[in-house]
Amino acid sequence: MKILVTGGAGFIGSAVCRHLIGETDHSVVNLDKLTYAASLTSLASIENDPRYRFAEGDICDRAFVAGLLRAEQPDAIMHLAAESHVDRSIDGPGDFIRTNIVGTYELLEAARAYWSALPAEKRETFRFHHISTDEVYGDLPLEGGLFTEDTPYAPSSPYSASKASSDHLAMAWYHTYHMPVVLSNCSNNYGPFHFPEKLIPLMILNGLEGQKLPVYGHGENVRDWLYVDDHAKALALVATKGEPGRSYNIGGRNERSNLGVVKTICDTLDRLSPLADGTSRRELISFVTDRPGHDLRYAIDATRIETELGWRAEETFETGLEKTIRWFLDNEAWWRPIRDKRYGGGRLGVSAVG
Repeated sequence: MKILVTGGAGFIGSAVCRHLIGETDHSVVNLDKLTYAASLTSLASIENDPRYRFAEGDICDRAFVAGLLRAEQPDAIMHLAAESHVDRSIDGPGDFIRTNIVGTYELLEAARAYWSALPAEKRETFRFHHISTDEVYGDLPLEGGLFTEDTPYAPSSPYSASKASSDHLAMAWYHTYHMPVVLSNCSNNYGPFHFPEKLIPLMILNGLEGQKLPVYGHGENVRDWLYVDDHAKALALVATKGEPGRSYNIGGRNERSNLGVVKTICDTLDRLSPLADGTSRRELISFVTDRPGHDLRYAIDATRIETELGWRAEETFETGLEKTIRWFLDNEAWWRPIRDKRYGGGRLGVSAVG
């Protein structure tokens, strides 16, 4: 198949592109606007592969997208392009409304026109895979419960509200126009090439440099953590094997509190790269004022994708986190320019899709 990936220079999108080129026979057209969180260096390992092509453009530009679809004739679209950082959505929700809602609408309409003009046999096999987040479900009590595909939406932040809106648009295009749409909602991703404003890479890099490790509130908020390469494999399955009109929750079954995550990062860094004075990085942990509308707990029930598509996360949180920390230790040339020039040390973030 030829797959158009939107947002393929972002964290999850680049992992999807690397997986499709490195582990399958599919070809990829990567459409990305190259906003602040995008990095073409994350795609250096595949940029010269004949099955890979990059196209710079905006999903809000329907005419551009329509021309790209006509020229490339993809068999599927995997839509990952999104603004994804909760803190930024609180400070400035406009970009999230434009990209996540309006951009998804423009992309859906361009895709519908393209799909409608395909020969019957290609219309039947075409897929539009909309990739979303578990944050659309709101939150859960600490005592228990899991998000299923039937959990009612109850978004809490401008980010999650914009993603919930885009989910509803995508499924409306399936029900109204019968366009073959599949949907997936994932838990918090982490791994190599993670932009340094999100919780795990920020804590790793601050810890490496001996800086404070700011944790919201008391650090009791719980997330289900999913290693990004496991997620990429799941997304490829949903895009190629998923049933139109169906949604799939993708989670790692690795629930941890934010404070527990930071403590594990501290202990792993102390083992792999001790501070010069021998102190524990746990002493760098500081608690800061909680952000508005901070969801208490996310937890995904991934039974449907596990039973119907045969996927299961391969990494535990501990194995995935050690791989991630070792990657950041070995790849300062990737993250240092971002941290110094474009980000300057950063701020705390805990969003699920980035």
